[in-house]
Amino acid sequence: MLRTHFIKTARIAVPRRLLSTTPRVMAGETGSGASRPGGERAGDAFTKRERSAEEYYIHEEEKAKLLAIREKLRAQKQHIEELDKHM
Repeated sequence: MLRTHFIKTARIAVPRRLLSTTPRVMAGETGSGASRPGGERAGDAFTKRERSAEEYYIHEEEKAKLLAIREKLRAQKQHIEELDKHM
């Protein structure tokens, strides 16, 4: 009877311990930035989509900066032409 009591209590205690430690194991180090094994090399669909979204954002930002530089250059050329007319 005592043996069956120990077996029943051991069965109940094991799942509780596993569930309490699982989130810490899966989360990785806090602030590491790589929650999945393999990091960027994992190659799953989410990683590829995230990378392409970041590249698109960077491309659009560089495109906007380039357009602003071109507009500034055009304004400077126009200003130089006006100064040449006054000479």
